[in-house]
Amino acid sequence: MSKLQLITKGILKENPTFVLILGMCPTLGVTSTAINGMGMGVATMAVLIMSNMVISLIKNLIPDKVRIPAFIVVIASFVTIIEMLMKAYVPALYASLGVFIPLIVVNCIILGRAEAFASKNGVVDSALDGIGIGLGFTLSLTVVGSVREILGAGAIFGYSFASDVMPLVFVLAPGGFLALGYLMVLFNKIAKRK
Repeated sequence: MSKLQLITKGILKENPTFVLILGMCPTLGVTSTAINGMGMGVATMAVLIMSNMVISLIKNLIPDKVRIPAFIVVIASFVTIIEMLMKAYVPALYASLGVFIPLIVVNCIILGRAEAFASKNGVVDSALDGIGIGLGFTLSLTVVGSVREILGAGAIFGYSFASDVMPLVFVLAPGGFLALGYLMVLFNKIAKRK
């Protein structure tokens, strides 16, 4: 598989949200706005890239009996670093994402990529896989957040364009399920045409 294919497969063929249906907790929990979706996606992508690289480096040093706990320790270390950086440099986004930032540790996307890819491949390929899957996750969270914000608040990235009252349901939990469901159908229909 070429280096470019490693990146693009995470965006289209193996999109974590729309194809693999992974990471639904942050997808539904934080995507009430586009900026929240993008912020969570970028934080997850940073953890994914760094943990994939470290796990790829230490894969031969970890005994099989403690492989998963060792992966979780690596992932938790990077989540803690990202959490501290967000708290220091983007406190409004940190406050908005709340409990979902520490929950990146148990995000099945990150642990799944560590187990399925990083533990079996080299550092560069693992980093590229992290970039591709991370970009796919970030794009899907941003799209879901954008649709929910447009339909529920008449705004995008905080910029209001509709002064009329919008149906609030789209920024609430039921709207998250509706938006995600329709976007999954649309994404898969488009992907099957290619």
